[in-house]
Amino acid sequence: MKNTIRTTSLVFTLGLAGLFTSALLANAPVGAQDAKAPAAKAASGKAKVGTAAPAFTLNTTDGKAWSLADAKGKVVVLQWMNPECPVCRRVCEDSTVANTLKGVQAAFPDAVYVGINSSSSRPSSFEASKDYLANHKLEIPMLIDTDGAVSKTYGAKTTPHCFVIDASGVLVYAGAIDDSPSGGAKTNYIVAAVDALKAGKPVTPSETKPYGCGVKNK
Repeated sequence: MKNTIRTTSLVFTLGLAGLFTSALLANAPVGAQDAKAPAAKAASGKAKVGTAAPAFTLNTTDGKAWSLADAKGKVVVLQWMNPECPVCRRVCEDSTVANTLKGVQAAFPDAVYVGINSSSSRPSSFEASKDYLANHKLEIPMLIDTDGAVSKTYGAKTTPHCFVIDASGVLVYAGAIDDSPSGGAKTNYIVAAVDALKAGKPVTPSETKPYGCGVKNK
């Protein structure tokens, strides 16, 4: 009889404890109930300097799929481009982009330099992309971001807007290609960033204000 009473008492106590715990969780702050909340946030998050660069896959102007994962273990430079943007044309015509590419590859010969066109509201820009690179003798892939999803993920605002990703996949720089919207720059931020990576130093500045024409997403 005593054992039955003890067993009933134990069950009743455990039941109360369960109800109390459920009540605490119900009133806990959002996210406190789910230990996986931070991971979910990172998976759906936007690009942020100092964190892992968001993965993406886009087609090149030749129709081939290119993924950020294809450049795993290498320094990557992303530059938003638009053949119809006068500022973007200027940095190509005065060799700013060519010299940037040269400086990046001088530090890291296997570095990957990629152009991205997200001008989805101007299909003519997409059509001109392949010739644009050829005319400026830029031997880099141009990715076509047809719905602007990648530009929104990275927060690309202008052409050119540049991003540097280190060999471990961390975004270390975001901003302008250099310090002069009109030409004659004194500092090329992209080359400075990769030189810092080569020397094992922090990238400074890690963020600058990009200049150029606005990215024309739909």
